[in-house]
Amino acid sequence: MIRKLLCILSLGCLFHWTLSAQINTDKVMTIGKNALYFEDYVLSIQYFNQVIGVKPYLAEPYFYRGLAKMNLEDFQGAEADCSESIERNPFVVNSYQVRGLARIRQQNYAGAIQDYEKALKLDPENVPVWHNLTLCRIHEKDYDAAQADLDTLLRVAPRYIEAYLMRTEVSMYQKDTLRAMSDADKAIEMDRYNPDTWAQRGMIFLQRSHYADAEADLSEAIRLSVRNAGLYINRALSRYHQNNLRGAMSDYDIALDIDRSNFIGHYNRGLLRSQVGDDNRAIEDFDFVLEQEPDNYMAAFNRGLLRDHTGDYRGAIEDYTLVLEAYPNFLTGYQYRAQARRKIGDLKGADEDEFIVLKAQIEASNAKNSGKQTASADKTRKQSDKNMNNFRKIVVADNEETASKYKTDYRGRVQDKNVNILPQPMFALNYYERRDEVQQQLHSSKYIDALNDRHVLPQRLLITNTEASLSEQQVKHHFASIDEATEGLVKDPGNALNYYRRALDFYLVQDFDNALKDLDDAVEKDASCIVAYFSRALVHFKQLEFRKRDADYEIETTVGQQPQVRMLDYAQVRKDLDKVIELAPDFVYAYYNRANVLVAMKDYRGALADYTKALELDPNFADAYFNRGLTNVYLGNNRQGVTDLSKAGELGLFSAYNIIKRFTAIEK
Repeated sequence: MIRKLLCILSLGCLFHWTLSAQINTDKVMTIGKNALYFEDYVLSIQYFNQVIGVKPYLAEPYFYRGLAKMNLEDFQGAEADCSESIERNPFVVNSYQVRGLARIRQQNYAGAIQDYEKALKLDPENVPVWHNLTLCRIHEKDYDAAQADLDTLLRVAPRYIEAYLMRTEVSMYQKDTLRAMSDADKAIEMDRYNPDTWAQRGMIFLQRSHYADAEADLSEAIRLSVRNAGLYINRALSRYHQNNLRGAMSDYDIALDIDRSNFIGHYNRGLLRSQVGDDNRAIEDFDFVLEQEPDNYMAAFNRGLLRDHTGDYRGAIEDYTLVLEAYPNFLTGYQYRAQARRKIGDLKGADEDEFIVLKAQIEASNAKNSGKQTASADKTRKQSDKNMNNFRKIVVADNEETASKYKTDYRGRVQDKNVNILPQPMFALNYYERRDEVQQQLHSSKYIDALNDRHVLPQRLLITNTEASLSEQQVKHHFASIDEATEGLVKDPGNALNYYRRALDFYLVQDFDNALKDLDDAVEKDASCIVAYFSRALVHFKQLEFRKRDADYEIETTVGQQPQVRMLDYAQVRKDLDKVIELAPDFVYAYYNRANVLVAMKDYRGALADYTKALELDPNFADAYFNRGLTNVYLGNNRQGVTDLSKAGELGLFSAYNIIKRFTAIEK
């Protein structure tokens, strides 16, 4: 039914089905969930809109539309849709969970707490909900309630390391360093290869002034972690307190390579550069700070001192004046400005500044309250500290703004991080590719190039495993293209590529069932159509992956209805790839994709053979090195696995280096 409708309706009708239209809402919901699962959020919303238009009393399409809006950062819209879903069915935990996340993103923590409390009445052992509820309590500074929630969470999930780390943080807010240290030790004991456990204990050591211990723990966190600017910033602080200025400066350099906009990194590096005589580069750091915060008067005063020292007296006077306009009682500023004015011959201005200083000193000697502030004895100052006499001190984050990962690590369907080590994905034939910031290997094939040279498809075909989601305009284009392709089939029903063209359109709008029907017709018309076999294998594989994980998205599940995937299903995918290899024995991506299928079937040795064949055909195939490395690790061949992962990293898949760290840490 859906295929016929897509073929005969105009684009305008497609997006404006009315209640009278006899659409299969179950089918449209499935396609919408396909689109959502494969991150085509704009497209999925269009499908959910159709279901809502026909059956507005259903809770499910509102929930999924809200989930799509969350991913598009339309938090207000997500909250509204989840509210509609809850109104229709108030007994679904996930609706409260996603609405809670949407409220958090709008800084409505009290509203999020209400949602999580309702969710826990329905599911008292839901760990992500307890996690998020605790974080909201911390944000609201309700530390007693947060402690109580964490105690309950640890009874529900006694090996949930994040709960120990959060309880460590709450204990530090409550000044209970002994309990904080006990929980940090417990977290490390449970997982020595989690960088967060070491980082958290390192911060406790920092706050207790145990700087050597803090450096050791932060160094271990850095060794285990991906590039994390905050860890280097904190280790720099521990080194600074041990008078290791060069080591601290090196850490700030690395932190700023990772995060060039880090305010604390630039400010503190500027101070350290000034202390070691690197004045010009110190000025550059303070320039950056002042570009970001023009009213940062401590940065302005430090830059003034550096300009003074390098002979830029007028620039120094300009900075001193900026500070004194904001802090007219800052006597040190008048002293330095007087000296700079005298150097440029402004004797009158210098005398005026010196008179202000002398007058203040006389008043102070007569025990009058001059309002003068004095510097504290600490070597550091809080970022919120506005006492100008602390201008030479290293900056640390305020306690309330500690760079804790837990302040933003809310758990949910959108934000959950995939902690599993996953292989690189299958390659697809597509018109669109998502480009990474660090451009990796460009993929091509003589078979695809030959097809493109024939100009039988409306766009240039790419081979990629980083498929891009469609924009709204692209969605409309491909629905219209389905109509055009259908007209072509009427004129030339025997042409396999006409079916293939329409199959690509169906695939791009996530209508896998209709895509498969057209691909079946394509290979029936032309048994040597390599691209049809290759694409059919991929579409089948995606269907199977969705069916395996669909239970993760279900909001209403009946016992016995969870979809199951059998090895027999994967055999059909493998059969198509076997056919591609038979027709094109040098098509490297067929071997790679078949290896991925064999991994899914747990035939690791067969997968190794195919990855190896792919690398024989293309010795610079980074994805094949990456996946062969993981497969070797699965088989216990860690040394060979690390060698392959190292090669993948060398060729541009930099995530391989983090995996190497984890496995080498385990071996040690």
